[in-house]
Amino acid sequence: MLIAYPSRGTGIASLKDAAWVDLIDPSATERTAFEQAFGLSVPSKDALIEIEATSRLRTDHDALYMTTPLILASENGPWIVTPTGFVLAKNVVATVRFENSPAFEAVIAEVNKGDKLEPTVVFVRLLEVLVDRTADLLEASARDLDDASHLIFQAEDPAQTKLSHETVKLRRLMIRTGRTSERMARVQYTLVCLDRMAKFASERGREWIAAELSKRLQAVSSDVASLLQFAEGLVSRVQLLQDAAGGIINIDQNEVMKVLTIASVVGVPPVLVAGIYGMNFKGMPEYDWAWGYPYALAMIVITALLPLIWFKWKDWI
Repeated sequence: MLIAYPSRGTGIASLKDAAWVDLIDPSATERTAFEQAFGLSVPSKDALIEIEATSRLRTDHDALYMTTPLILASENGPWIVTPTGFVLAKNVVATVRFENSPAFEAVIAEVNKGDKLEPTVVFVRLLEVLVDRTADLLEASARDLDDASHLIFQAEDPAQTKLSHETVKLRRLMIRTGRTSERMARVQYTLVCLDRMAKFASERGREWIAAELSKRLQAVSSDVASLLQFAEGLVSRVQLLQDAAGGIINIDQNEVMKVLTIASVVGVPPVLVAGIYGMNFKGMPEYDWAWGYPYALAMIVITALLPLIWFKWKDWI
């Protein structure tokens, strides 16, 4: 799909009158039409996913070619990274994308309200909105970490004895924080690419980009730097929460093992006593005692209590 936005008014006589050409999963015909109208090439999807700096940021025929991965986020679904290309020239800006983006829709709504459209203004505004959207994703991830932190570090409830329920909850938290960590990595990658684009456009287009727009590009770069610092703090919190959740799980598992160990140790002496007096030998004098049976029961109880008293004295239970 090819959508052209004119530099003035709402109508467009020809593609050459466009100030912004938005190419959404363009066909070969649409690519050719744009290239013939402006003498600029349209990067392919394979070219947009290249990670080398020279492939992402380059100049050709006085035009700037820039690519960046953008995040398409849903509330409960996976976050998708989609490649997006920008071609900035003096008379036109072209965007090449393959998915619908709320950031682009917001800029399109602003463009449709204006009378005059300049390519550099559109490009700077796109960067500003993309940075704002990325900041929203960081804030949402921060709220997820706040919720996870509250659950992990909540006060212990003495009446709560369902360890299996606690283990399931902690497992869900580990999955949640792990997913957040993966999202943070994608956000940081996108921010780095946006910062590179802003600096590249400001440096290479200083001769024909207005001073005011250059300042806005520098502001975008400054915002990205602050967001990267914030993202690094969130990554540190993710690691802290994961370590804390893992430590709590280990403590709960150790508690279970301690209970099982104490139960096994306490049960050994009574079993030994019962085994001794369960042997059928004629020479055992206890068989002739009138109180032999109560004596054996008392020995079983005493041998069970002695380990418990010792564990209690050691403050193990």
